[in-house]
Amino acid sequence: MFASPLKVAARNCASKPFRRMIGTLPNNPHIYTFPKNTTSHYLTLLPSDPPTPELAIGTTAAIPPTPDSFTENPRFQTILQDVLKEHAHKDEGVLSQAQAFAVNATSQFNSGGTIFRGQSRHRRGDATHGARGDGAGGASGQGGAGGGGRGGWVHLSDSRNPPDYGRIAWPEDIFGSLEVDGQGDMLDVGNYQPSGTYRIVTREGILGLSDFLREKVVQRLSKEEEKLRG
Repeated sequence: MFASPLKVAARNCASKPFRRMIGTLPNNPHIYTFPKNTTSHYLTLLPSDPPTPELAIGTTAAIPPTPDSFTENPRFQTILQDVLKEHAHKDEGVLSQAQAFAVNATSQFNSGGTIFRGQSRHRRGDATHGARGDGAGGASGQGGAGGGGRGGWVHLSDSRNPPDYGRIAWPEDIFGSLEVDGQGDMLDVGNYQPSGTYRIVTREGILGLSDFLREKVVQRLSKEEEKLRG
């Protein structure tokens, strides 16, 4: 006798391993979500299933995450800053802002404008700052304008809330700052300094990196995961 179609289908399903659908955040397709329990999810840049909690961005009780629902993983923040310190000076957005910094500084200097050297790296922008744009984040080059050979700082900021041109990102959106000379060249590969004020989740959204820097972070996380899983 022939087996019924239902029994054949059941056997076929039983022989195939169950694969959970991997979800991503609705406003950030590069961040994966995995259930932690009935009320919380892991957020991670790695698609590994099951996820590696030690390398997760953090956990959230709501999708999309909010400042109130999100709990940060300190280890991820440390890894993130290590990667930025190593690679931020090679990011196209940072390099273009460094050159813009030099052009603006020279223009101000030649026109008799006021030059502020070594301006505070992490001050809050003015009331006109913070309008959304379509750029992929990067550095705001007004962290300290140079002129006549004087240098200053450019800020590497999150893409979730890019500042208007000529404005400085909010402290909670600034990953860190890189030092440039009056010609817009990086000093000591940028001499990257973490801001100490960056928050992974704000009311404007969650972690947003350029493609280049995100790939570097993912590569580092993948290596760390290999070590943990042996």
